[in-house]
Amino acid sequence: MRTIAAIAALSGMLVLGVAAYAQQGRATNVTGDVLQRAGSANDALPGAWLSYGRTQSETRYSTLKQINSTNAKRLGLAWSYVMGAGGGNQEGTPLMWNNTLYGITTWSVVFALDARTGKELWRWDPRIDQPVTRPAICCGTVNRGIAIYNGMIIAPGIDGRLFALDALTGKLVWETRVVETKELFTLTMAPRIAGGKVIIGASGGDRPTRGNFVAVDAQTGKLEWRFYTVPGDPSKPFENEAMRAAAKTWGPDFYKTGGGGAVWDGFAYDPEANLVYVGTGNPMPWVQNFRTPQGLDALYTCAILAVDLTTGQLKWHYQAVPNDTWDYDNVQQLVLLDLTINGRPRKVITQAAKNGFFYVLDRVTGEFISAEPFVKVSWALGMSKDGRPIVNPKAYYDTNPISILPTSGGGHNWSPMSYNPGTGLVYIPAFYSSFPLQAQAEYKPGSTGYVRPRGDTRLVEPAYGPEPPAGARGGLQAWDPVTQKLRWNIAGGGGIGGGTATTAGNLVFQVINDGRFRAIAADKGDVLYEVQTNRTGMAPPITYEVDGTQYVAFAGGLGRPNSTFGATTDTVENAPMMFVFALDGKAALPPPPPPATEPAAAPENPAPEQRN
Repeated sequence: MRTIAAIAALSGMLVLGVAAYAQQGRATNVTGDVLQRAGSANDALPGAWLSYGRTQSETRYSTLKQINSTNAKRLGLAWSYVMGAGGGNQEGTPLMWNNTLYGITTWSVVFALDARTGKELWRWDPRIDQPVTRPAICCGTVNRGIAIYNGMIIAPGIDGRLFALDALTGKLVWETRVVETKELFTLTMAPRIAGGKVIIGASGGDRPTRGNFVAVDAQTGKLEWRFYTVPGDPSKPFENEAMRAAAKTWGPDFYKTGGGGAVWDGFAYDPEANLVYVGTGNPMPWVQNFRTPQGLDALYTCAILAVDLTTGQLKWHYQAVPNDTWDYDNVQQLVLLDLTINGRPRKVITQAAKNGFFYVLDRVTGEFISAEPFVKVSWALGMSKDGRPIVNPKAYYDTNPISILPTSGGGHNWSPMSYNPGTGLVYIPAFYSSFPLQAQAEYKPGSTGYVRPRGDTRLVEPAYGPEPPAGARGGLQAWDPVTQKLRWNIAGGGGIGGGTATTAGNLVFQVINDGRFRAIAADKGDVLYEVQTNRTGMAPPITYEVDGTQYVAFAGGLGRPNSTFGATTDTVENAPMMFVFALDGKAALPPPPPPATEPAAAPENPAPEQRN
């Protein structure tokens, strides 16, 4: 990390530069107050998209309505931009501020484009050592996005470094090492801003790692605190009382396999409560028999944690899957809502979890309010009054294989859902398939303890939850978080790849991993517009407005195989692209890529549907 004195000088210059820029009427600086007001009636930049979830409640809702359910059929490509050589699925959410669209590639290259034309303004490459970093990556060379704060773009390097760049020039402001790839950690989640701090978790699930996330001072890059999600070696001092309590819920030698609990996606921030919320991954190894005796919970894996922003201490936790053995890591998107439930106003945190349940909790106290399956579920038979799952005894497995619902890839995974206050509905990209599970005959150190079964497997029954669209493997669901009922669902999409944004124009914008982009009526689920972009490996959409024109932007395209290394500026087939649509757009879509000449390397993760 740069010296604090040098960082302070650079940061001071940056603040003065952005302030001067704002005084010229050309930009409103993205302060903590601006971020807190995003999406409210006092939104300072209603046409912008300033954070991964647009609001700090992670709703992915925009008040824009130039594009609406009456004219969405007029959508067309306005412009596109070739992002580079690629090397994996696109998963990043772009941001828009100051008429500039910012994005990041799978190898952590950050770029800034004129949001009206796609003209490149600057490009910054952290020069990741690809051959050294790739073996440390658990589940694909991916990056879910960036943050913006006080004239800086905060960008995660997949090699464990966190960067701050001048948003106007792309020049480096500070650099901080968060985790080490030699310890099998990477950074793939989008950083978030909370009270002047950058919060980011360490990826590394399905490896012998100890889950953690950090708070970094956004101005200087100084590490403020680190919270571990699972305990470490019990012969060493516990970092806090939360770790002391958690250690009692594991077997005697759990720490030798790392414990798990990676933090690679779900996050939200409530400034009134001064709490940051994260979702945590599955324990390691996957198979409970190789790790933790029955009757223990393996805290704080597969959970939602509420941590005090100032102190980094745990305030409350809710564990969705105690002592998980099905790879149901609980990192899916966390959305903060103010709802009236049973006639009572409630400040809640909601989640459409990988395990197939939609959760509603009190976000201040952690009190369990309700959980209902939004897809077919067979691993659990229901929920107790205090929110503990009633596990189906038939769902435990050993060397005799079974299949469970939902898939270990998740009824919902990282593909972002969105919430529309006009309809009161949450729009969930969902999977409907089952997943086969079998344990190794004898645990192999360094593995997950899982083997993929051959041939047919016994489907665990009974299964309960809403029926999927006929013949659909995945789809989009409109879910009522108050009544915990399905309002509509349509085929197309799934829990991994693409995602959604929703607007005041009665629209849901959905990107599907097979390359489709569509606009859907938010109230009824009618598909109003659909186009094939001729790419696969798609990222979620945003919408923004510049000079009175509303746009929809998203990335897609695999580029070179993620097992092939080279310059990030190389010209390749199927190059990843940023697509930007508007009403009456006339630009030509790219042609379909030629057939692959060589297959990509098999994913190292035994459950390739998971991406962390």
